[in-house]
Amino acid sequence: MEDFTAGITHDQPTRRQSRIDPPFDDRVRQLVAEWGAEKSPELIEEIIVTALKMARDKMGTADLKLMNRSLKEMRYAAKVFSGYRQFRKVCVFGSARTPPSEAQYKVAEDFARAMVAEKYMVITGGGDGIMGAAQLGAGRENSFGLNIRLPFEQQANVTIEGDRKLINFNYFFTRKLNFVKETHAFALFPGGFGTMDEGFEVLTLMQTGKARIIPVVLLDRPGGDYWATWMEFLTEHLFKFGYVGKDDFRLFKIVRTVDEAVAEIRHFYSVYHSSRWVGEQLVIRTTRSLSEFGLAELNREFPDIVQSGEIRASGALRQEKNEPEIWNLPRLILTPYRRSFGRFRQLIDSINNSAASAV
Repeated sequence: MEDFTAGITHDQPTRRQSRIDPPFDDRVRQLVAEWGAEKSPELIEEIIVTALKMARDKMGTADLKLMNRSLKEMRYAAKVFSGYRQFRKVCVFGSARTPPSEAQYKVAEDFARAMVAEKYMVITGGGDGIMGAAQLGAGRENSFGLNIRLPFEQQANVTIEGDRKLINFNYFFTRKLNFVKETHAFALFPGGFGTMDEGFEVLTLMQTGKARIIPVVLLDRPGGDYWATWMEFLTEHLFKFGYVGKDDFRLFKIVRTVDEAVAEIRHFYSVYHSSRWVGEQLVIRTTRSLSEFGLAELNREFPDIVQSGEIRASGALRQEKNEPEIWNLPRLILTPYRRSFGRFRQLIDSINNSAASAV
């Protein structure tokens, strides 16, 4: 499974850190073994010990219900997604209130259909409006719906209703975690508070280095000015007041057509494959090697993000052995400053352009 934190989670120890006393530890270890936990049993043991510590801490019923249900939601979602790891996925956000008569409804439908043609699956919030349009375009077999239970009626759209890939969440935070964890690109359409919340969450996670850099495209109806107005707010207020930097604007792209949106996502993965942190080193996996000239150009263009040494070509590092399926991919390795992640997005673009121009 690709780590959505770009290797930060992979680098956490699997050896159990929480211990109580040897006889009790042996009982927990035996219990886990009896259940047939062959993969990372130490982590299962630690989850059990953490749960038992909640009892010892005499937590209130509300806290226990919150933690219990959150863990169950995350477990079930991971189980559903586990059968589709071989597919890249694009997540579509937008208003549930957009009727089929609106032009952006058709754009969302066409975009999803085009991404399926690119061998992507489509993830939405499972509702109507833009979400329903995207899943209509993708088709049931290529769709995931991450629905949220609300006090008022929130039904799944007709395309995904009843499908095994429809996952119902009680909490927004577990739902949003799965949006980010499972997707390889985001497409935002006009929407309300929910769309803004989800969009800014994604940008915040990438801006702060808490999630891997992936493409974010913003679409509208033909001639629409929704994102132009949004961009004006970002520029005239957030940027001018110093709340965001100019490099942060590299984390997303406003596109005018479905073809432009698809091309942006396709180009992002044309040479770049994935990246991961190994200690202080950033390991960038590519589908083909860069030329010596292309590597020199990267070092000339991006000295500001390199903390020590330079960007160099490499094979897989020993710490990447838990990702055997991509072991043979070429690597670029650097020790960067962990800031200005918009520049990391520019680095990815330059890698794609450098390798493409060498062909």
